[in-house]
Amino acid sequence: MKILIIEDEEELSSSIAQYLKEENYRCEFANTYAQALEKISLYEYDCILLDLMLPGGDGLKILEELKAQKKQDGVIIISAKNSVDDRIKGLQIGADDYLAKPFHLPELAARIYSIIRRRSFGNNNMVRQHELEIDLLAKTVMVNDTPVSLTRKEFDLLLYFVGNKNRVISKGALAEHLSGDIADMLDNHDFVYAHIKNLKKKLHDAGYGNYLKTVYGTGYKWEV
Repeated sequence: MKILIIEDEEELSSSIAQYLKEENYRCEFANTYAQALEKISLYEYDCILLDLMLPGGDGLKILEELKAQKKQDGVIIISAKNSVDDRIKGLQIGADDYLAKPFHLPELAARIYSIIRRRSFGNNNMVRQHELEIDLLAKTVMVNDTPVSLTRKEFDLLLYFVGNKNRVISKGALAEHLSGDIADMLDNHDFVYAHIKNLKKKLHDAGYGNYLKTVYGTGYKWEV
């Protein structure tokens, strides 16, 4: 799962990223209003952490731009500006949550998880599709009641496919999801194929129903 931290306090950004990495999230950064605009225009995120007071612009305008671009990224406002007016305006524009500084990192992680669960998995901690069962909290996978051992990237890929079921996802989008903005600098996306091949083999060996389809010349689709 990919997170964008829009925050000009580098020490805070680093602390958040370090904590979220242990929770299996991949973090990218934007330290200014201009960087934030560029990031949200070029990439998609599972959740955006948005400070309202940014060098070069107002964080609320980032929300307005997300709405104008019809982006579906989850947004949590993290700001020292704790006025009721700011909170209400941010939620009205499109933020999913508001957390005032200072905050505890476990609470932030819990709120991120809640937003992703609600948006992608119908607010469930357990995702079941026929013989496949995914425990989002324990980060475990079962096929026909048999545990399937996945790497972090394989688990991340599986959640991405299941959360976007019946949609064709390009190899470029998968590369971005797995590697973030450095995907643009890679010569090729062969590593995506390698991770998908390993994921399919592990699920197939456990007896899953072959839901992950290759759409030749386009990408992949989790077809249910």
